[in-house]
Amino acid sequence: MAKKEIIPTTKSGIMAALADAAGITKKQAVAVYDKLLDIAIKGAKQEEKGLMLPGFGKVKLVKRPARTGRNPATGETIKIKAKKVVKVVACKALKDAILG
Repeated sequence: MAKKEIIPTTKSGIMAALADAAGITKKQAVAVYDKLLDIAIKGAKQEEKGLMLPGFGKVKLVKRPARTGRNPATGETIKIKAKKVVKVVACKALKDAILG
């Protein structure tokens, strides 16, 4: 029976795996990861375009219009204000890799 690969689920575990795979120090891996997040944040703020991360998906800022909602506890109709939200859309390659 083959060994099951252990997937890191914490930031330190992910940084250790990145460092090991790239042959760099954990400190360097953290710097690369932090820079990638910085690029994603700046790219997502471009409302029209967002940022495409090849092999992962698109991160973008989306404007949601005002709408009418319902309070689930009382059933009362409420007005929900317009707002901006961050949306991450998985690319086809990622979906195929996960879903098969």
